[in-house]
Amino acid sequence: MADQTETGTGETKNGLLSGRIALVTGASRGIGAAIAKRIAAEGAHAILIARTQGGLEEVDDEIRAAGGTATLTPLDLSELDKIDQLGAALFERFGKLDIVIGAAGLLGTMGPITHLEPKVWDDVMTVNLTANWRMIRSFDPLLRQSDAGRALYFTSTAARAPRAYWSVYAVSKAALEMTVGIYAKETQKTAIRVNLFDPGRTRTVMRAEAVPGEDPDTLKSPEFVAEQVIELVSPSCTKHGEIIKALEPDEA
Repeated sequence: MADQTETGTGETKNGLLSGRIALVTGASRGIGAAIAKRIAAEGAHAILIARTQGGLEEVDDEIRAAGGTATLTPLDLSELDKIDQLGAALFERFGKLDIVIGAAGLLGTMGPITHLEPKVWDDVMTVNLTANWRMIRSFDPLLRQSDAGRALYFTSTAARAPRAYWSVYAVSKAALEMTVGIYAKETQKTAIRVNLFDPGRTRTVMRAEAVPGEDPDTLKSPEFVAEQVIELVSPSCTKHGEIIKALEPDEA
């Protein structure tokens, strides 16, 4: 398992997520980073997962500057066995997880599905689908130790209807929706609430790669999206087995 570095003041903060233990993948940039900072601001201890140590440290600096706490865990989600090892390590360290947010994802190559390289297919399916299933498998026992376990996985409208040239990204998200939907059915009689979140058109690196001609100033910010996630992972959330679409600024 990747090394963990724990940082922060250790002070208890009052907030909607005060005292909660929250894990966020894709936490080094974009929406994942914005969520990590936001949940820490609400008092959660943030376990930050991403491939790049430097990116995690930058997010951590902002969390600490605001008085929050974090555990940094550099981890490549394609190394699937390390997800299981992480689950065991988190149980030993914290005894539970209150929140799991699966924000990490790969776009792959845009273009005809017949032209896609097999390695790209495998890489995207591993990170977008299989790694999230391994997280469900490994972290479910930890969420069951919480009084109000909350799991939120990221999806896209590309999952719900065939869309030319979106290829393996759309396929992976469609499969993820079914996987998370099944998990939600299987946790109906528990304190866990499991949902999917579609952030929509957001100003991220992935969006720029997918739609390079788009004006980024017309897109909502990761911070705007992160604000909407807080309610969905709070103990008061009653939604379960749903696909929640992020609001646009003119709808908020």
